[in-house]
Amino acid sequence: MTAAQRFFIVIAFAFISIVSAAASRADVAPGYLIHGNDQLSVVVYGDQTLTQTVTVLPDGNIALPLVGAVHVGGLTPDQAAKNIAKSLQKYVRHPVVSVAVTQEGQLNVLVLGNVKTPGKYLLPPTSHVTDAIAAAGGIGPTNGAYPNARVGAPTGAPATVSLQKLLHDGDTTANVPLQEGSVVYIPAPQTINVEVIGAVDHPGEIQLNEGDRLTMAIAKAGNSSSAQSDLNRIHITRTLSDGKTTSFDIDLYKELKDGDINKDLVLQKNDVVYVPQAKKSIGQTIGSGAIYILGGLRSLFGL
Repeated sequence: MTAAQRFFIVIAFAFISIVSAAASRADVAPGYLIHGNDQLSVVVYGDQTLTQTVTVLPDGNIALPLVGAVHVGGLTPDQAAKNIAKSLQKYVRHPVVSVAVTQEGQLNVLVLGNVKTPGKYLLPPTSHVTDAIAAAGGIGPTNGAYPNARVGAPTGAPATVSLQKLLHDGDTTANVPLQEGSVVYIPAPQTINVEVIGAVDHPGEIQLNEGDRLTMAIAKAGNSSSAQSDLNRIHITRTLSDGKTTSFDIDLYKELKDGDINKDLVLQKNDVVYVPQAKKSIGQTIGSGAIYILGGLRSLFGL
């Protein structure tokens, strides 16, 4: 067989391999980056023993005869082909390699923190932070603005995602793409304990989320008609960081009636809330009006 014949045979084999790989490859977007669990068709023209289908390991490597582990994670198929060809140069003269993605691997993503069902999820390869949150059932109870999520991945630095911009403002540029092995953490609101005493249904220690206001503490402690709470004369004692104490007298009924939420005091850790008993009967303005408003609050908060 002449050199020219051998040349044409190699060209014919290369053409058949290209057509075969094109027919079997997945429909990936231009610039697709290979990641763990992808299945690749690796064709080494002129050497059938090196042509095979391989699965990308979680660390981004594939195992090939002769050369062993070759890193392809984070590379496009063309870049991966060049990397494999470079590794084969010690064993094959002028290796010509093509790589096609025949099946995109799903991403293993861990979702933790303030979500309804934290755990590990298999997500499509083009998933973003919102996909991970949706898979975990959505964000749990929040107080005020959405927190910043933290997204870690095996490669690259951890990213901080403003969920307020992403979910509330609709800024999709904050929707960070995920990788194999990404960990998405949604911080939960910090909790504080305050004490509610006096004319309430359940006096004692109450757990609140940081940033909760006086109305939430009263609603949790309960102010049914039997408690006869006087919300016009609530007294709050607060211990400062230097050990000194300060106090506040709050007419909560008036503030709720006027609808000025800024006057609804934000409580701090270890605040003591004293609710006196109403001097007037429940059927009169102080008792009945306050109970009606706080009853609506308990319904709203599901207490």
